[in-house]
Amino acid sequence: MAKQSKRFREAQALVEHGKFYTAEEAVALVKKTATAKFDETIELHVRLGVDPKYADQQVRGAIVLPNGIGKTKKVLAFAAGDKAKEAEEAGADYVGTDDLVAKIQGGWFDFDVAVATPDMMRVIGRLGKLLGPRGLMPNPKLGTVTMDIAKAIGEQKAGKVEYRTDKQGNIHCPIGKKSFEDDKLKENYQTLIDTLIRVKPAAAKGQYIRSITLAAAMGPGVPVQI
Repeated sequence: MAKQSKRFREAQALVEHGKFYTAEEAVALVKKTATAKFDETIELHVRLGVDPKYADQQVRGAIVLPNGIGKTKKVLAFAAGDKAKEAEEAGADYVGTDDLVAKIQGGWFDFDVAVATPDMMRVIGRLGKLLGPRGLMPNPKLGTVTMDIAKAIGEQKAGKVEYRTDKQGNIHCPIGKKSFEDDKLKENYQTLIDTLIRVKPAAAKGQYIRSITLAAAMGPGVPVQI
């Protein structure tokens, strides 16, 4: 086990052992624990009472957080003709078709999210093994495969985030930066929690939300009251 730094131990000492904080308290405290020299990302970790090995208990989707996440995403758009022009005007960082496929096959991944028009799926289908494991494959369920390519790009630039359960049924998602005002982090937090409750799978049994933790990227977890 890696030795914890003095900075981390000092931050951890701010979190009272065994205590569960209100959302407001947790937001304020997690900002105090973010003592790195850069503007740390604040992350929300939620353990759900689901078994992701069953398709009807998987939780996955995407939402635009009301206050963004403090990061401007590099958006790649697979589009041609008029849709390519729309993508460029909407602020896509890269627009193309086969040329982008070739670059990605060559090992290029200098983008945060990929969107595509439906007709482009035949072109990018062969990238599944490259983009899939990285969470970069355009997906209709996430709104990244659509004819309204300008809207999709705008949402990504505005702070749209994807949430999905890992193999243990946990959700890990950024909700902003340390530099955010407390009320903006709280609003993003509540928006994501409300969304997870709304998309609860019908097959999920027992307690759905098992635990909620807020943490700075380099800091300790702060348990939140459910």
